[in-house]
Formats: sequence, C-alpha cells, structure tokens
Amino acid sequence: MQALRSHDEIREVNTRYHDVAAASYDAKWGIDFAQTGQSQVLGKFRKLLGSDVETPFPRALEIGCGTGYFSLNLMQAGLIDDLTCTDISVGMVEALNANAERLGLAERVRATRADAESLPFADDTFELVVGHAVLHHLPDLDRAFAEFHRVLKPGGRIVFAGEPSRVGDRLARIPKQAALLVAPAWRRLLRAAAAPETVAKAGSQEQLDHELESKVDIHAFSPADLISIARHNGFSDVTVRGEELLANWFGWFNRTLEMSAEQDDVPMLWRKYAFHGYLLLQKLDVRALESRLPAALFYNLLLTARKP
Repeated sequence: MQALRSHDEIREVNTRYHDVAAASYDAKWGIDFAQTGQSQVLGKFRKLLGSDVETPFPRALEIGCGTGYFSLNLMQAGLIDDLTCTDISVGMVEALNANAERLGLAERVRATRADAESLPFADDTFELVVGHAVLHHLPDLDRAFAEFHRVLKPGGRIVFAGEPSRVGDRLARIPKQAALLVAPAWRRLLRAAAAPETVAKAGSQEQLDHELESKVDIHAFSPADLISIARHNGFSDVTVRGEELLANWFGWFNRTLEMSAEQDDVPMLWRKYAFHGYLLLQKLDVRALESRLPAALFYNLLLTARKP
C-alpha cells in the first residue's frame, strides 16, 4: 500500500482519481444491480449479522458510496428504507444518482459529497453506517470511526466489507504476477489485441488522474487492526470475518489477463467461464474454508460493530 506525504494529499489523490474513474467504474469492475449483485451483497451481510439482516434499517448512511454497488443493492433487497450516500468524489456521487434514478430508487436516496472524517450530519441520526472497499482509502481512520460512532443512534450498527487484509493482499500478488507472465500467449490464443495504455490523451490531465490508481489504496489490515480501531472509538460487539481465498486467486488471475487485452476482443465464452468459475469458488470458500481458516488469510475482511 502507498504511503503519501499528508492526509490532504491522500484526499486530493482519491478525489482526482475517482472523479475520472466514475464514468467507467461499473463496467470496469463488473458491478451488477440485478439478482447477482443483490445476492453478493446479502451474502456479506448475512455473514456478519445473521438473522438481523431480515430486519430493514429505517435510515442508513453509506461512506465512500462510489456508484452505489453496496447500498443500492441493499435497498433493492429491502434492507434499507431511507438512504444517504456520501463520497469525496463528485463524479462518484453523480454516477450513484444516475444509478438510483435508473433503478427507480431516487425518491428514497440522497447523495452528497462529504469527507468521511467530517460528516455533515447531526448526532444520533442513522441506524446503520455501511461501506464497501472504503476504509483502506481513508487517511485518518480514528477520526472517521469517531464520526461513524457520532452519527449512529445508540444500538446502531456499522458494517464494512471489501477491506484488503495484509496477508491476503500479499498472497494475491502471486496470481497477478502469474497472469502477467502468460498474458501475451493468452492474447495470441484468443487473437486479442493488447489493451491500449490509456483511453485518455497522452500527457493530458485526465491521463495523469487515471494514473493515480496505484496511489489511492493507503492501508491493508489485519483483523486485529480493525478490532482495535472500532473498540478505541467506543464500539462494542466487534466482529471481523474473512472472505474469498480461492475465488480471489482465480478472480485476480483472470481479471489481470482480461485487463491486458482490448476489451472488445475478449470472447463472451471466456467471460462466462471467468464469471461462473468465480461464483463457484466463492461458494467453496464459504462452505469449506471461511469457517476453518484464520480471517487474516483471506483477501477481504468484513467488519461489524455496535454503538452501545
């Protein structure tokens, strides 16, 4: 993970990158708002909250909402009645608003630009604070968790998913590096052209902002890190779980191959193999590995805690 000079620089880099990434973000990461997307998000919630997941939360806040993958799918699944979304990137806020409108959810969704470490909401406002793949972007985690605690009502929950584990992140480098080695042969086999280095004009500000992607990930965590931060800021009933081991290795190997090629040249048959193989290995991880192996070994960590 990258170490930048100051908190302000971290915020600026995240803002610039996510603003230019917003328009193509859903397509790049295969974000889905139909049955598959809802099933993925519900699975994460059930791992952490068990039977509590069946009770809708009246008011929820999403931190670092991106285009809405986590919260809009939760709302479609009936787990959130009223939703407020925040992101440091105006581009992401606009993309989420467009998705909410397209999904028929706009009347119950408000999205605004806000810093996670300085939330513009009153104390004791929400029953749920959620986030997906956001904590590892935040420069001041103590301030952010203090804000999460402040805006939650007593008894309210935080639920964060998709946070990279320190060990899992290192393990993921193996399939990525292997894929880079075989990518030229793979492209020749599929008769796929190499991906262009950038879709932006060389030397342009847009290109420079796209190239900030390698600098926006600031942290990787151990389970103990997340537990300590939550408890230090007043949360109780803290639980951390790991998810995706085999699915992650398989996914990053295939994802790295695909990103090396011109996207229109990747056959649909390959995409179906990669997608369904990933889902199959996800199920294997859940049934055979996640309850048996330490959370630190998995690529993603999930956190929940309660405000007393």
